[in-house]
Amino acid sequence: MTLFSENDLRLAEQLTLHSIELQEGDNVMIQLVGLNGIGLVRALANRLRDQGAHPFIRIEDSATQQILLEKGDGEFWENQADADQLPLMKKMDAFIGIRAAENIYEYSGVSGKANEDYSKFFLNPVHFKQRVEHTRWVVLRYPSPAFAMNARMSTDRFIDFYYNACLLNYTRLEEAMKPLEKMLRETDIIHLKGEGTDIRFSVKGQNWIPCFGKRNIPDGELFSSPLIDSVNGEITYAPSVYQGKPFEFVKLRVKDGIVTEFDSSNNDALNEILETDDGAKRFGEFSFGLNPVIESPMYDILFDEKIYGSNHLTLGKDYAIAANGNSSNIHWDLVCIGADVLLDGELVRKGRLFIKEELKGLNPDSLLL
Repeated sequence: MTLFSENDLRLAEQLTLHSIELQEGDNVMIQLVGLNGIGLVRALANRLRDQGAHPFIRIEDSATQQILLEKGDGEFWENQADADQLPLMKKMDAFIGIRAAENIYEYSGVSGKANEDYSKFFLNPVHFKQRVEHTRWVVLRYPSPAFAMNARMSTDRFIDFYYNACLLNYTRLEEAMKPLEKMLRETDIIHLKGEGTDIRFSVKGQNWIPCFGKRNIPDGELFSSPLIDSVNGEITYAPSVYQGKPFEFVKLRVKDGIVTEFDSSNNDALNEILETDDGAKRFGEFSFGLNPVIESPMYDILFDEKIYGSNHLTLGKDYAIAANGNSSNIHWDLVCIGADVLLDGELVRKGRLFIKEELKGLNPDSLLL
C-alpha cells in the first residue's frame, strides 16, 4: 500500500521547511477539510515526527460540516470555539490547513445568518484572532478532478499545473518583489484603470507584506490595506466564489471608502454579504497578484488572488500586520485582472505586465526562467 505519493512528499517538504519553518518540539495542527488529500496528511505526519515535532490531526468531512453550518447558531459555535478549538489552537506553534473538498459549492445552500454566526463566533476568534496572529500558518487546496473541472483543464494537466504553481521558486520571487515593495512604501495614491474599473485610494504610510510561500500555497502576492476612507471610484471583478455562492462578476461603486452601489450575477447573495456588518461595505486589504504560473480565474481564491497581472481589493476585515482599522466578520478577496496600475500618477504596469524597468523581474518571462 502506498501511503503517499512523490508529489505529496515534495509538497510536505516545502510546507514544513519553507512555509512554517518547522522546529523540533513544535506543536503543529494539520487540518484536512474534505476526505481527499489524506496522502498529504500522512506525508506531513511522517515528516513532522521525523523532525521531532508533534502533529495534531483534524480530519473534517465536508458533508458533516455542512450539517453543522446549517443547524448551528451563535451559541453552538461559541461553545465549539471555547470548549474545543480555541484552547487547542492556543497550544499550537504552527498550523497547516488543507482544503480538499470535492465540491466548492458544498455550502452554497447555507443561509447568510448561519454563515454570519459561524464567522463571528468561531472563525474570527479561532482563526483570524488566534491562528493568524499567533502561529506560523499556511493554507492550501488539494488537487482533484472536480478542482480540474473548475479550472477547465484535464485532470492530468491540472495536476501538473497545480504542482508547478505550488512549488514555484519562491526565493527568486522574493528577490523580484523587493523593488515593488520599496516603491509602494513610498507611494501615496494608487490608481487602477481598466475596463469597468477606475478607482483610486491612498496607501500613504501603510505597511506592505511580501508573500512568497509562507502563508498560502500557491503564493505570490504583495499586500497592504488602503486608508479606510480614501477609496473612490468603481471596480469590476473577475468570477468568484464566496461562502459557497458563485459570482460570475461583481461591480462596485465606492465613495469615501464605502460601497454605495453594486451589481453582480447574484445580487441577492451579494446584498446579504454586504449587509453582514458595517465593515463589510469597506475594504480591508489591497494586493498585487504575482504568481507567473496562474493565468486565469478558477473559482478558488487561494489561486485566483495570485493571478499574475491582477490586484485584489478586499471587502471586509483587515489583517493586523497591515491594518487600516476595518473590522468585519467577512474577508472576501475579490480579484481585478489586467487593470493599468499608476503609482502617484506614474504608469508602472500596463495591463498585466510591468513596464517600469526595475519591476520587469516580476513578469512571467523573468520569473519562469
